Amino acid sequence: MKAIIKTEKLCKSFSVGGKQLHIIKNMDLKINEGDFTVIMGSSGSGKSTLLYAISGMDRPTLGSVWFGETDISKLTNDEMAVFRRENCGFVFQQIHLMDNMSVMDNVMTSGLLLTNNKKKIYERAIWLFTHVKLSKDLLDKFPSQLSGGEAQRVGIVRALINNPKLIFADEPTGALNSASGKAVLDVLTELYTSGQSVVVVTHDIKTAARGNRIIYLRDGALSGELNLPAYSDDNKAARMEEIQKFLERMGW
Repeated sequence: MKAIIKTEKLCKSFSVGGKQLHIIKNMDLKINEGDFTVIMGSSGSGKSTLLYAISGMDRPTLGSVWFGETDISKLTNDEMAVFRRENCGFVFQQIHLMDNMSVMDNVMTSGLLLTNNKKKIYERAIWLFTHVKLSKDLLDKFPSQLSGGEAQRVGIVRALINNPKLIFADEPTGALNSASGKAVLDVLTELYTSGQSVVVVTHDIKTAARGNRIIYLRDGALSGELNLPAYSDDNKAARMEEIQKFLERMGW
């Protein structure tokens, strides 16, 4: 498999109370193109810190992050902003839609950061809203008028509007009820099935079950990984059981 992301001796530290807190420790990691990669670990293991480092949202303290042929850890802040707009889509637990803008305007604004072709962006937005099963009746509404699941699917459309090479999601179902969470996971699974590369941080086994590769962090270092066949409703129970056993071996 071709690596879309590769880290070399990646380290990330923070200064807390005059002391250095080492979150990511000398990590070599490959994220393969076309994979649905799940990052798991106990609280404080460095999951979100790793996600931010490999996506260009934060800079490593030491080491390199390669996105294809580009060492993004060497980019300037302006170059990094352009890189993220062109290559990455982000889905967060807190969706961060602009409350004073309609659903469509939230998505259009993200698309127009990359191109001024409003017609092209609008047509892609309509296609994406249909793809994630959001009614056109919602497009002129404001985020406060949406359910949690609807808002998160708007967040996915916003993440996809610039046709990114990789989708990063940090606990995308963490604030949703089970029905809304399943709808969001179904969208991410369909994206992966169609060839989209996806990286998800989660503590939820149902979310992890959608991935084909699970990596486990312990104290900022890689502790193990589990590779699985593609997800289907028929193998859901068996793979959740396999994941549970894997997590128990990891000391979760």
